[in-house]
Amino acid sequence: MQANSNILVSVLFFHLTIFSLCPVETLEPVTSGIAVVTALAASGLFAGYELLKCRMYECCDDRWLIANLTGMKTALESRLHGQHLVVDTTVRAITGHIKNKNPQKALVLAFHGWTGGGKNFVSKIIAEHLYHKGMESQYVHLFIATLHFPHASKVETYKDQLRTWIKGNTTKCPRTLFIFDEMDKMPEGLIDAIKPFLDVYPEINGVNYRKTTFIFLSNTGGNAITEHTIAHWEKGKRREEIKHKDMENVIILSAYNEHGGLWHSNIIEMNLISSFVPFLPLERKHVKMCIRDDLRAKNISDEKITEEILSKVADELQYHPPSKQLFSKSGCKRVSQKVDLILEDFDND
Repeated sequence: MQANSNILVSVLFFHLTIFSLCPVETLEPVTSGIAVVTALAASGLFAGYELLKCRMYECCDDRWLIANLTGMKTALESRLHGQHLVVDTTVRAITGHIKNKNPQKALVLAFHGWTGGGKNFVSKIIAEHLYHKGMESQYVHLFIATLHFPHASKVETYKDQLRTWIKGNTTKCPRTLFIFDEMDKMPEGLIDAIKPFLDVYPEINGVNYRKTTFIFLSNTGGNAITEHTIAHWEKGKRREEIKHKDMENVIILSAYNEHGGLWHSNIIEMNLISSFVPFLPLERKHVKMCIRDDLRAKNISDEKITEEILSKVADELQYHPPSKQLFSKSGCKRVSQKVDLILEDFDND
């Protein structure tokens, strides 16, 4: 069906092109009338084809770009544990950018923190609530440094490929989301290739990049964030009292000075990152929340989810610092695997 529709549209456009190339005075009245009718019919058929196609296949319109901002906020508040700074900063940044019909520049979020803190999880939630197809959307692009940019010696080639990819996909849909994972493992200097797309230019070579969103995920700054959180705890302060402004400068210094994708980058120097978002290290109580979520996802009823099971899984993880055992070194990243092992033990008992 789709192939036949494409052929029909191509034929109609061919005739439209032929008629458009013919001077009006060279056509007889009847021929001119036929040309006009054919053009109108073709445009009507094309509009109908586009309407039908976009009902069945993903297009860059409101049916597929859902922008469920309320749902995103609710999902982050209920499914993300121990990250009050992430919820507040991310929701405000994305909501402001999406609601602005003419943003000044692309939205650029830098997620920093230890592994397992929820950086990929939050990116997934964002995609799920901005695009009908979530991470499977053709307008969501995930780059993994060790997979897509493994060789430091090929930085110049990667730069050309990256610029071409971003330009082509932004041309197709201005509301495109680009996610860069493992920024700490990205070849140094590569990310500066996209600097023009993040700046305040109205357009570059006819393409407007100001409605795009870029998310950088990095472990860089994780140690500094953790040490700051420990110092806060030692003062007897509640975790929820940590403010975004307390952490932002810590992240900027770490991202700029630690070797990795943002090391001495022009993107940081030119203040093109909209917000540095700190992912705090997760405490044991947050890990237990993740364990409960995983058990529920595996169809374990709440009455069977005992404190014994939660503690047994949590005890399988390593905590920092050794003397205080405050924070999970791997966050919630290994929780699902540990749950499987514990469930197997319980089944065998």
